[in-house]
Amino acid sequence: MRRALFIPFLAVALTGCSLFGSDTLCTQADADSDVSLRWRPADFGGPDAVTIRLCVDGTCKERTSGSPEEPIALMRVRLPDDIGPSTVPVKLTVTSAKNGGTVVEDSIRARLTAQQPNGPSCSPTAWSATYRAHPDKGLTSPKGMKLQ
Repeated sequence: MRRALFIPFLAVALTGCSLFGSDTLCTQADADSDVSLRWRPADFGGPDAVTIRLCVDGTCKERTSGSPEEPIALMRVRLPDDIGPSTVPVKLTVTSAKNGGTVVEDSIRARLTAQQPNGPSCSPTAWSATYRAHPDKGLTSPKGMKLQ
């Protein structure tokens, strides 16, 4: 008899106090919708050799390239959280700090993908795209770049 009562109790306990497992436990990680850009400062020369400008759907951010001793630099342009699975225009302009000339200029239409840091049935859902600024190719995939 004890065994007959223990098994249903164990099943309820293992499903997180829900007999059918319908209550999902969500973590509290937050996320912002954005387009992010990564680059290797050494690819663009000496310390702060260029200014990198990223424009996404009319909002722009810029910063200097950074120290060549740092493995990777990063910049993000934030988007509205409710942007959804849309496509946004992205423009990269890299200019020389020495003479102001254009080093790299490229543009694309970025397709945003869903990011759900707390799992597929938990909020928030952020929409993002990530690119690499390459000195010869412009906007490329960030594959192979590892943040350290």
